[in-house]
Amino acid sequence: MEKLKELLQEKYPTINFDTETALVSGGLLDSMQVVELIAEIEDEFDIEVTMEYIQPAHFESVETIWAMIEELQ
Repeated sequence: MEKLKELLQEKYPTINFDTETALVSGGLLDSMQVVELIAEIEDEFDIEVTMEYIQPAHFESVETIWAMIEELQ
């Protein structure tokens, strides 16, 4: 999960990923940012984020993103 935190912190340095639990619903990440993030996650973790995972619930926090990555590995 540290690798994911580093990727997110580098891309979005103003967001506190240790405490934030509403990245999408809170408006911190918009749909275009999520699409960009998906591409980076796919490259970094050598996975394919399928359509069933492209839902706001999977991108609300570091924990939900990490759970998705683990399921897809």
